[in-house]
Amino acid sequence: MASPNCDERPPETVVDLVVIHGISLPPGQFGGPWIDALFTNTLSPRAHPYFEQLHGLRVSSHLLIRRRGEVIQYVPLHRRAWHAGVSRFEGRERCNDFSIGIELEGADHRPYTEAQYRRLLGLLRAIMVAYPAVTPARIVGHCHVAPGRKSDPGPVFDWQRLHVELCVPGSEDETLCISP
Repeated sequence: MASPNCDERPPETVVDLVVIHGISLPPGQFGGPWIDALFTNTLSPRAHPYFEQLHGLRVSSHLLIRRRGEVIQYVPLHRRAWHAGVSRFEGRERCNDFSIGIELEGADHRPYTEAQYRRLLGLLRAIMVAYPAVTPARIVGHCHVAPGRKSDPGPVFDWQRLHVELCVPGSEDETLCISP
């Protein structure tokens, strides 16, 4: 499903970061067409009182993983999606320039599903092959690149599981396996 909320990355940009997000629209509710509508600029502010504050917002993500593991792609990975906003990682501003954004349908204090973790791990492995500068240590949450402003994917996200399942014990460079 194509989102218009994207553009070209700056020239010579190396994609070397993945930012994991959590989203539900309205907050705490799952399913429905609302995330798609937000990312395609078709979300009606009259459809729900919460949506009024989102009116005119232009955001997107590369990928969304629904509660049952379904994946929807909004932006090709080589293009810049508008997912991280004002952000910084290791002293570099504008994380959208050099990152891939993955949304998980969820909320900060509701556990993500087994299907979502399985799908996320598969996608991350494929991304690390296609973009070798992305390592397990360079997979972070929105909360890590926009602290104080964003809290997703939330305290219930299982970073330890992600770390364990993506890292190869005894790898040559153990710094590649440091979790956020």
